[in-house]
Amino acid sequence: MYPAELVKPMREDLTNVGFEELQTAEAVDAALAKEGTTLVVVNSVCGCAAANARPGARMSLQNAKRPTHITTVFAGVDREAVDKAREYMIPFPPSSPCMALFKDGELVHMLERHHIEGRPAELIAENLVDAYNEHC
Repeated sequence: MYPAELVKPMREDLTNVGFEELQTAEAVDAALAKEGTTLVVVNSVCGCAAANARPGARMSLQNAKRPTHITTVFAGVDREAVDKAREYMIPFPPSSPCMALFKDGELVHMLERHHIEGRPAELIAENLVDAYNEHC
């Protein structure tokens, strides 16, 4: 587990733009039980989260169509919540960072770490925007 003071600015990268932090399995279940679309960002301390994933997620929200709910869990910190979120992401293997779009609780789009690592934030945002335009 990472110290809270280490991950605070990484959490705030998303919460400052409206992402709801899910820190328990119950919170994940409740979030994914809501009607509409829900983006779940599995946040991470890794460099590709800082350079690509978080900026891409933030940029994607500039689109006219966007998820009804935007949420985040933090790998290596909110273990219970991350484990529960990953159950909803099956059949995709666990990875962090990653991003999943759900519609009425059903997984409709997934960005795994290998789709994020080494790709510019703009490309990640574009991928998410395409998913929003289709599902939101």
